[in-house]
Amino acid sequence: MSPSSIQRRVVVTGVGAITPLGLSVNALWEGLLAGRSGITRITQFDPRDLPCQIAGEVKGFDPAAYMEAKEARRMPRVNQLALASAQEALRDSGLGLPLGNPERVALVYGTAIGAIDRLAQEIQIMHQRGYDRINPFSVPAVLPNSSTFHIAHLLGARGPNLTLSTSCATGTQAVGEGLEMIRRGRADVAFCGGAEGIICDFAIGGFASLRALPVHFNDRASEASRPFDRDREGFVFSEGAATLVVESLENALQREAHIYAELLGHASSSDAYHVASPEPSGEGAVRTMRWALEDAGIAPQEVDYINAHGTSTEANDAMETLAIKRLFGQQAYSIPINSTKSMIGHALGASGAIEAIVCALSLQSGQMHPTINLTTPDPACDLDYVANVSRPAKMRIALSNSFGLGGQNACLVLRRWETP
Repeated sequence: MSPSSIQRRVVVTGVGAITPLGLSVNALWEGLLAGRSGITRITQFDPRDLPCQIAGEVKGFDPAAYMEAKEARRMPRVNQLALASAQEALRDSGLGLPLGNPERVALVYGTAIGAIDRLAQEIQIMHQRGYDRINPFSVPAVLPNSSTFHIAHLLGARGPNLTLSTSCATGTQAVGEGLEMIRRGRADVAFCGGAEGIICDFAIGGFASLRALPVHFNDRASEASRPFDRDREGFVFSEGAATLVVESLENALQREAHIYAELLGHASSSDAYHVASPEPSGEGAVRTMRWALEDAGIAPQEVDYINAHGTSTEANDAMETLAIKRLFGQQAYSIPINSTKSMIGHALGASGAIEAIVCALSLQSGQMHPTINLTTPDPACDLDYVANVSRPAKMRIALSNSFGLGGQNACLVLRRWETP
């Protein structure tokens, strides 16, 4: 990859997010700057028999506010959250419906787990009551591309359409692929993002069995997600959705759209190492960040801020810290780094899209949210993680990292928008 591959400039013109901090981007951003945790005891099922009983739940979400009741009954929660975030992004972008040229509007969306809770429910119904009692809408509802369909249907978008499932890298990679579609001239606008909505006993139990979740914070949930802290025990499972509207600069200027930030580059790679553990030397993370910078035509010394993957697991935080040191050298100690997951947990396929929005807002506002719960620094994690208190900063270039299960790595490069 090289800067010569960039054919069109691409900008972010709309954002939407449903997260454990609230039902809008404003609620997310205000909560992050205040250092407020959205992690609580699980309410969507009784978790008392599980070692981890906390999660980042989306609270107060009413599907009826976003769709008809009949439509909502047919949709699993992941689709509902995705559609809600897309509606906010559409309003925020000012595009309006019907779309002016629907064949030039692309969709790139994804999920890590999707609606396996609905699938499990329908399988149980079949075994207990027979195949003829299966909900006829259950199979299309659990397809990985069902959220993509519902957003396309909402928009009437008829351009390129892609569904991704690259674990925790999904949301970041979706934005990168949307950028690429516009660069290649296949679309003028792309709705990109990811969603996750599966806080259920199987998901929590499965990750607890993998020993990936914290088990000693059930009575102090807000302290459980503590990236880069010596006492971290694991990531906090969460849910949510985020959608970004990205479009060619020419298109955005023509319609006088508000521009949050410019997307400069992206990259993805594979560790080819282990299905559940990152490659400990950080080689894959280094490669991905380096490729993203090369794609953007940006030198490492130009980077002002990094939104870390920052999961609060022992292996990831140490690996990511090492990777940043390997790529940036001594400069690593002067780059502010934060973890959005310290407050909202890890929403898997949605996380990267949420964090891309956070990067755009950080660049636009000149504010970095804190990494909360960083009270006892880990000697292996010795960089500047914007501990506990938000911070103003002059930022021009930001990186957003996502490193997922299966060794899936993705990185975005964004630049503060400056009026030509």
